[in-house]
Amino acid sequence: MRIAKHVRKLEEYVPGEQPKGRGVVKLNTNENPYPPSPACAKALAGFDLDRLRRYPDPNYSELREALASLNGTTPERVFVGNGSDEVLSIAARCFVEDDETIASLDPSYSLYKTLAAIRDVRWTGPSGVGPKCSLFLWTNPNAPTGSFAEPAEIAAFAAKFRGVVIVDEAYADFARANCMSLATAEGNRNLIVMRTFSKSYSLAGLRVGYCVGPEDLVRAMYKVKDSYNVDAVAQAVALAAVKDQKWMKTNAAKVVRTRERFSKALEERGWDVPHSESNFVFARPPAPAGVRASGKAAHERTEAVFHALRKANIIVRYFKGPKTGDRIRITIGTDKQMDTLTRAIDELSIR
Repeated sequence: MRIAKHVRKLEEYVPGEQPKGRGVVKLNTNENPYPPSPACAKALAGFDLDRLRRYPDPNYSELREALASLNGTTPERVFVGNGSDEVLSIAARCFVEDDETIASLDPSYSLYKTLAAIRDVRWTGPSGVGPKCSLFLWTNPNAPTGSFAEPAEIAAFAAKFRGVVIVDEAYADFARANCMSLATAEGNRNLIVMRTFSKSYSLAGLRVGYCVGPEDLVRAMYKVKDSYNVDAVAQAVALAAVKDQKWMKTNAAKVVRTRERFSKALEERGWDVPHSESNFVFARPPAPAGVRASGKAAHERTEAVFHALRKANIIVRYFKGPKTGDRIRITIGTDKQMDTLTRAIDELSIR
């Protein structure tokens, strides 16, 4: 057998569905419902095609400078990847020995377990963190729950942890606070903050992510990365987006306002909606009279709601499992999209 044993056993990560039909209300992959900055279109229109025959800047110097300036640090503490998923993959290669462990919150971003399996090392939840755990992936706000941990809590954990802590802040621009000051602090030895252009910058199709952390850790990541891991077009468009902070922040604020309004609408219909600090909610539909609100019945009820919405051309995300199967994750779209979903809930009598 030519395929490595651990790959044969690998349970691959399944990305969110990208439906191609018209008229679909797509609320399943936490994409931003608003377009990216007009500066991005301008960067594309003015892109010199002659640059495509040459390799891109392997150090993405302009983009690193801009990201360093944005976050109050130096370019030497900034690493850029082909999406934040590549940043995670490189971290798993840089900071984990073959006999060590990767840990994360549970539930959390399901790719983390897959990355451990690809690396052929053990994954564990927080309760299994021990002396062999060398990489902890802390999504904040968390996915799929939307819950938020205060920076002081994360700082205290990192101070005691022997390995590297990556704070995955994919949703930070929708939250009330973030951990970037922890990553840029002079005394920081082991904490990295990771960001993506996919959410608040509305550039999920571009595949650019970055992280900020101690120089020695960032330098190690540069040793492992592909020579030209971020293409020239992506560098140019991401740079334009970074320079238009007003556009990004305006769109993020609109999403937050819609999130609060939509959460209230669900609660009025009997849904359980924990407070979210992200661009989605992780909500449990109400149980009909005579049906248990927890356990197998709740999971079956939630899955039925997921399929009923799908038949109504509304795509949300459902994660089977003992910790997630009684809720659906709903991306926050435009007010119009969320109103469409609310009407569908009423018409389907999901209340």
